[in-house]
Amino acid sequence: MTIISSLVRFGKRQLHTIVSKQIIKPSSPTPSHLKTYNLSSIDQFAPDAYMPMLIFYPNPNTYTNPQVKMINDLKNSLSRTLTQYYPFAGRLAKTTPSFVDCNDEGVVFLEAHNDNRLSDFINNMHHEDLDQFFPNGLLWKKLRSYSLENDRTSPLAVQVNQFACGGIAVAVSLSHKIADGSSLCNFFNDWAITTRSGTSMDQNYASPIDPYFMSFNNTNLNYQGVSLDKSRDSAVTKSFVFPGSKINELKQKVVAMTAESEQPVVNPTRMEVINWLLYKCALKAARKNNNHILKTSGFVLVTNIRNKMSEPLPKTTIGNFYSLPTFSTKNPDEITPSAFIAQLKSLKMEVKGIQNINNAVEMLPQSVIEKEQRKFDECYMSTSLCRYPLYEIDFGWGKPIKAAIAGTFKHNGFLAVDDRHGDGVKVFVNLGKQDMEIFKSDSELRSFC
Repeated sequence: MTIISSLVRFGKRQLHTIVSKQIIKPSSPTPSHLKTYNLSSIDQFAPDAYMPMLIFYPNPNTYTNPQVKMINDLKNSLSRTLTQYYPFAGRLAKTTPSFVDCNDEGVVFLEAHNDNRLSDFINNMHHEDLDQFFPNGLLWKKLRSYSLENDRTSPLAVQVNQFACGGIAVAVSLSHKIADGSSLCNFFNDWAITTRSGTSMDQNYASPIDPYFMSFNNTNLNYQGVSLDKSRDSAVTKSFVFPGSKINELKQKVVAMTAESEQPVVNPTRMEVINWLLYKCALKAARKNNNHILKTSGFVLVTNIRNKMSEPLPKTTIGNFYSLPTFSTKNPDEITPSAFIAQLKSLKMEVKGIQNINNAVEMLPQSVIEKEQRKFDECYMSTSLCRYPLYEIDFGWGKPIKAAIAGTFKHNGFLAVDDRHGDGVKVFVNLGKQDMEIFKSDSELRSFC
C-alpha cells in the first residue's frame, strides 16, 4: 500500500465520531426464575470472541428529524427486544463463564456520525474500514477485552452509525459464548421486526418475536474456549463474491471433471463446489509458501445442527448449536473435487447421526479435544450463513444495500453469506498475509468470482 493511500484511509477513519453512549435495559424485568441462564457445554467450548455483524441502509426518508426520532425508535425497540432476549442484557464472567447473570443491567448503545456519503464509503472501502463501525472495537475480541465493571462483561453491544447523506449502518457485536451465527441473525432480524411493528411501551404489548432459550444444568467445564483474536500483522480478511451464473459454471466444471472418476459428482450443492475451490486454492497458496510441500491440513465444516438431528430444534433456538465434523488432507490427490465432496458428504452424514441436543452436548466437548490433539499443521474452518435472510432485515426503512461480517480472526477460515441478489454467495476469507497474497491472485479462483 502506498503512503498516499494509507493517508487517505487514515483520513477517512478520522471522519468517524462517537456522539453518544447509553445503556439500554429491558423494557420489563426478567422474572426471578429466569435470573440465571446456564451455558451448555457447547456454549462453554465456543470461541472466546465477539461476533461482529454490520448492515447498511440508504437514507430512510421516513423521519422529519431522523437524527432524533430514528435513534429513539431503535432504543425503544431494542429495550423491548431485550425483554425477550433477556440473557443478552445480563452479565458474563470474563474468564471461563458457565452461566449468565440475567440481571437486566443492559447493553451499550453507541451513536456515531460519519462525514462520508454512504455510496462513497461502500464504493471505496477496504475490509478493515468496517472496524470503526463497531462498539468498543469488539470484532472477534476476547470477553476480557471488554470491561464494564470488575470481572464481568456484557454479551452484547450495539452501534448505530449515520452517514452525511442520511444513510445508516447498524452494527451488533455478540459474544460467541452465548450464541452462534444463527442466533445473531435471529436477534438482528427480531430487533428489526420489533422496530417495524411500532414503538408502544404499553406493558400489555404483544411481542411479534418469540426466541427460544433452552434450559441446561449448571456445569463448569473450566474451558477457555478457542480464541479468534489475532493481530492484523499475521492475518488478513478479504471478501470474494461468486455470482449465481459463475456458481452454475463451477458446478458444471466439477461434474465434468469427475464424470469418469470412481466417485462422480452429481448435482453438487453450491457450497460443496465453493468449499472445494476455496480449500484447493488455500492449500495451493500454503504449499507455495512452504517450498511446495503440502502440510497436513484439516477442513472443519461448522454445521448448524438445529434441523439436522433426529429430534430437531426450532430454528428460533438461541445459543450455540453446531457440530465440528473434520477431515484431514495429507496429499494433493485428496483435493480432487470427487474426493473432497465425498468427504463433505460423509461429514454431513456424521451430523445426521446425532439423535438430540443432549446427545450433541455430550459429544462436542470430546470432539473439540480430539481435534486439538490431532494438531493439524494448518486448519481451515468453513461456516455458512447462507439462506439466512440478511438482506430482508427491515427496520421499517426498506431492505439493506449491504451486509458484512467484519474484523479479522485467528483461524484460517471461510465464512459465506448470500449476496444481495440471493442467487450468489459472498465469502469472507481469512488467511495469513503471505498465503492471501497468492490466494487472491489465483487464476482459477478469479475466474469464478
